[in-house]
Amino acid sequence: MATTADHLRTTLDGRWREVRERVRGELNDERFAPHYTPNTAIARSKALEQMRVLADLGYAANGFAVSHGGTGDAGGAVTSIEMLAMSDLSLMVKAGVQWGLFGGAIENLGTERHHQAYVKPLIDLDLLGCFAMTETGHGSDVQELETTATYDVETGEFVVNSPTPSSRKDYIGGAAQHATVAAVFAQLITGGESQGVHCFVVPIRDDAGNDLPGVTTSDCGLKGGLPGVDNGRIVFDQVRIPRENLLNRYADVAEDGTYSSAIENPNRRFFTMVGTLVRGRVTVGGSAAAAARVGLAIAGRYALQRRQFSAPKSDDEVLIMDYLVHQKRLLPLIARSYALQFAQNELVAAMHDIQSSDDPDPQEQRELEGRAAGLKAANTWHATRAIQEAREACGGAGYLAENRLTALKADTDVFTTFEGDNHVLTQLVAKELLTSYADEVRGMSPVDWMRFAATTVSDVVKKRTAAQQILQTIVDTRQDNEEDGSLFNRGTQMKMFEDREEYLLSTAARRLQAAQKREENPFDAFNFVQDHVLKAAQAHIERVILEAFVAGIDSCEDETAKELFGEVCDLYALSVIEEDKAWFMEHRHLSVERSKAVTRGINERCRTLRPHVETLIDGFGIPEILLGSAMLDGPGTDAVRLK
Repeated sequence: MATTADHLRTTLDGRWREVRERVRGELNDERFAPHYTPNTAIARSKALEQMRVLADLGYAANGFAVSHGGTGDAGGAVTSIEMLAMSDLSLMVKAGVQWGLFGGAIENLGTERHHQAYVKPLIDLDLLGCFAMTETGHGSDVQELETTATYDVETGEFVVNSPTPSSRKDYIGGAAQHATVAAVFAQLITGGESQGVHCFVVPIRDDAGNDLPGVTTSDCGLKGGLPGVDNGRIVFDQVRIPRENLLNRYADVAEDGTYSSAIENPNRRFFTMVGTLVRGRVTVGGSAAAAARVGLAIAGRYALQRRQFSAPKSDDEVLIMDYLVHQKRLLPLIARSYALQFAQNELVAAMHDIQSSDDPDPQEQRELEGRAAGLKAANTWHATRAIQEAREACGGAGYLAENRLTALKADTDVFTTFEGDNHVLTQLVAKELLTSYADEVRGMSPVDWMRFAATTVSDVVKKRTAAQQILQTIVDTRQDNEEDGSLFNRGTQMKMFEDREEYLLSTAARRLQAAQKREENPFDAFNFVQDHVLKAAQAHIERVILEAFVAGIDSCEDETAKELFGEVCDLYALSVIEEDKAWFMEHRHLSVERSKAVTRGINERCRTLRPHVETLIDGFGIPEILLGSAMLDGPGTDAVRLK
């Protein structure tokens, strides 16, 4: 008979629950048990060995079209890679680079000749690749990359070159040791004219692991985490590749050097190319969230076993999870983990449907990119915060490597940076919200975008994430009053999130217009309102997450589990309101008394959820072997004390 935890897990697993169950079974294996391996040589070797096991299990096939030897299940591919984070973040990153980024570039930017030459070998790991986009001088501003690929009409070759020290490809996973081929993003030059950034297949090593002529690779060395990932640097010195090595789905160069593309607008062309690679950003966010759930599961389990200080009139010490303060440290983060997973499920489903379509809608594609950017930021910031809190909640034991939390903290730290800096991504969300995803803004600098937005910004049409009718009914039937109980009303919560978002967006638009008229320097005008723009985007993301949670609850088929989900959702919503309490009070959305009621509501939900902590942790569906924490059931816990 299914337990409440089973129902929680089944609902949280979402559309790809069968994939998740299969992966849980496959990872429940000593070969994937968490390990602390600071020696980079050993860690890198182990990660590659694990990848070969995954290849044999068919992990890569989901991410590629049936015609290329895959199964065409994009959502299943992202889900599978995301769950590797429960085992080892290095493994997740290595797999993501090989099959997601490098493989994704080949499949999505290449044509049949590239698919035939590269896809099956890279799926089977007979060909190891890397994704060479970021440069020392440019990470976020990809359109300004300095690496060049100049077409030589006499030889029919592209000449790939790093013209400046800052054009060095940097931080590239796989470049230090394992990759033999790189998907290189460079300025395509033909006939003396740059056509913007395009992607090229460039061999970088021979079969013996030696750099090819003109290619210089180096090792980034020790990092803050991810010891199993061989991050490296690549410099090109007039490296010649065949014309056919241009990934030419969206643009091509003829033998005589003539450039052609079905997409005339260069900005639209660039963002169309980059947009096809959104899967990496989706995977990074989901993987960070998975790591956060592991950290919270460890800390939660420990708090249910560890006792400190005697209770009055009792010989027993108190479980640390019985302290309200400890509940308030962990339970809101557990609630946010549930909320984020429901939002991630919606994102993965949207990505899958768009990437499975023969003719995807451009507007939906842009909305997907914005949603992916916002949730990547939300998930990775949450991981950083949650794992740190989990570490502190476990005291000195949490600082020992054998208890895994330090490795989770170190490995996820960079997730806020790669696949897009979180502040830049949040700004991207705001840009697209305020300009209704207009084509004109996609390649604009912040200054140019601000000029555009100040004169053309329109009323933003709010789109619900899922279950439109359900969500609208909840809002329409809300109970909005000054009584404490109203804060537990879902409609009231949703209306507060909506009102905040709408107010911030509308006032951001007005401030953009005013700054444009007032400031002589366009950059100063943009800089003046940048914090407001980011705030509006954050409010939007949090509203999207709440609505996804509400829709997820509605999909639960078990009434007991649904009721528990409801209380968890209360805790998420009230926690967000409490964190932004100053704004709500400043803008008269909360009275002083009602503000106090928010805190009382959080305390109440922590108390009512306390008996269900173990159930909530079990609902994450993390195999026991992947917790990998020696302190659980060890000395100093009830497991030993009560023997």
